[in-house]
Amino acid sequence: MNAGHPLGGNWKEKQVAVRAFEQWYPEIHQTAYVDEMALVSGQVSLGEDSSVWPMAVIRGDVNTITIGNRSNIQDSSVLHVTHASETYTSEAGFALIIGDDVTVGHKALLHACEIHHRCLVGMNAVVMDGVIIEPDTIIAAGSLVPPNKQLESGYLWMGSPVVKKRKLTDKEIAYLKYS
Repeated sequence: MNAGHPLGGNWKEKQVAVRAFEQWYPEIHQTAYVDEMALVSGQVSLGEDSSVWPMAVIRGDVNTITIGNRSNIQDSSVLHVTHASETYTSEAGFALIIGDDVTVGHKALLHACEIHHRCLVGMNAVVMDGVIIEPDTIIAAGSLVPPNKQLESGYLWMGSPVVKKRKLTDKEIAYLKYS
């Protein structure tokens, strides 16, 4: 029995929230936490001290999802990817990459995008395919980031579609790592 793992001993067999898709099984660091009411499936990597909360769905079925260290995916968030297609996306499709110290708020939808270190994605925000969010960025609750947009570091972005609202304060930037 692996008593040191937060999901308990032999969790791969017992834990229905973490499961394979075809030949791919999620790689979850032993210090990460996955709530038993979440779903993590397929080509997913979850880093040190990261967490996935109830009703979150992280589905790496047609491409990879990488979540860095100390990041948290809050309740009811959905994370997904885009498959490879020369016609519609790209030869490689779009993976989903989340850096270290990222907070993904409740009910956020992240689809095939890249979120760098120390970002906060507000509750119910939507981030679409091919988006790149630079480090030290806040996306306000309820915002929509349209496909292929790049959000500049150090700013609060809000709206549908998002617009750059203002520069973050030093206190807000410090909070991103704490969060």
